[in-house]
Amino acid sequence: MPSVSEHSLPEALYSADSVRAMDRYLIEQQGVDGFELMQTAARSAFRHLVAFWPGAQPVLVLCGAGNNGGDGYLVAANAKRHGIDVACVAVAPTEKLTGDARSACQKARADGVEILEGSALSDADLQARMDSAAVVVDAMLGTGVTGAPREPFAKVIGQLNHSGKPVLAVDLPSGLDATTGAATGDMVHADVTVTFIGAKTGLFTGAGAGVCGQVMFEALGAINAGQQSGEMPLAELYPWARCQSWLPERPANAHKGMFGHVLVVAGDHGFGGAGIMAAEAASRAGAGLVSLATRPEYVTAALARCPSLMVRGVTHGSELPALLDKPDVVVCGPGIGQSSWGQQMLQQVIASGKPRVLDADALNIMADRAPAPADNHVLTPHPGEAARLLGCSVQEVEADRMGAAARIQKLWHGIVLLKGAGTVVATGSGVPGIIPGGNPGMATGGMGDVLSGILGAFLGQIPSARQAVMASAALHLAAADEAGQNKGYMGLLPADVIEAIPQVLARSERPECFNGRGNR
Repeated sequence: MPSVSEHSLPEALYSADSVRAMDRYLIEQQGVDGFELMQTAARSAFRHLVAFWPGAQPVLVLCGAGNNGGDGYLVAANAKRHGIDVACVAVAPTEKLTGDARSACQKARADGVEILEGSALSDADLQARMDSAAVVVDAMLGTGVTGAPREPFAKVIGQLNHSGKPVLAVDLPSGLDATTGAATGDMVHADVTVTFIGAKTGLFTGAGAGVCGQVMFEALGAINAGQQSGEMPLAELYPWARCQSWLPERPANAHKGMFGHVLVVAGDHGFGGAGIMAAEAASRAGAGLVSLATRPEYVTAALARCPSLMVRGVTHGSELPALLDKPDVVVCGPGIGQSSWGQQMLQQVIASGKPRVLDADALNIMADRAPAPADNHVLTPHPGEAARLLGCSVQEVEADRMGAAARIQKLWHGIVLLKGAGTVVATGSGVPGIIPGGNPGMATGGMGDVLSGILGAFLGQIPSARQAVMASAALHLAAADEAGQNKGYMGLLPADVIEAIPQVLARSERPECFNGRGNR
């Protein structure tokens, strides 16, 4: 796809209800004309259409009945005035349009746009229109629609996805819940989504992270509309660019004791690689010292892979307390299994009282044995582990990822990092974070082990645990994107992501982080 220059996204993310309230505030309290606001949105969407697909025509616009459909008619009017071959399909009958949407449709007709009633088109005719289009604009369903799309929208969404045509979604892909990022039915798969007034939370997590494509935000002149209208953000966005400044300065006389000692407890029989990957990731993320406690048979492999590690073979939980005295942070769970060995390891780690990252089977053991909540741990479940912690289904977790993370945090305290598309971080106070980034290449075993290692490293370097967790997730995703760009997504390995960590960190280094002259 053609690219455009990076378009900054706001930090604050809002629910669909809040964005609608912001829209009403602009119209009712600030005196902004509703139709003019719709025209401004359409002009913005049209600018992105021609920026991403310059010269592409014909353009087909699929329009619904509400303001989202009105935006679509006006996008078509803009295209027509610029000499682009464009047509609209009224998926909702034009005779049912009211208010600004009706005015938008009338303006498109007056500007010479061909408007086809969807009810008069056969499936074959509509498919032919889609097949002949260079780009399709989705302006069918907006934030006011909840639940699975009804007919005829469901059928049109299916045809659009089947066509394989590039899609620009107006405000959000039809069928997506703008608040939760979930969908109860089919939804449009967009290449670009142009969203307005307030950035919607659902565009950045869950299914939304997979179907929105590149998200472009347009405030439509309503800067800080959320603050002015009194609407509170539902979440905040934490890309790596926002988090990287939290890493501490490294003076010229820096030594290993200044950047934390991480102990990784991991790797039962058959899962030795999990601990090795977590420990190596901690080293690559800047930990001053990294120790690994694992099954004795994996000691040689760990040292061969990363000789800077301090590796000890342990066969029983009674051997662990002696290793727990010195580290600042403990990472426990990758590959520990749920046998007596793993249970003993987790028991000793919890008994130590040390700040800890609990991942993988440590979480599964917790779900069964329910240890007391703690304020100094970070829990990193994927949706399956989250479901076990909550005693619900994975589908329920994915239906409301932010709600699921908040419920786990309420039960277990500490900080909860819910993995998956659009990582969610819940701390129990303040606004939760959503971490953008990542790619399909991460859908392979061991990626979570890498994240656990980064978490251990950053918890030992960044004073604020909340910032350390946000930055860890952001670096993990940025490194995965770096590795994916270099090697492709299919066949991407956790080791590739570990290798990319220093590359991302190197680009993020600030001159003031190294106060010696030329010394790094």
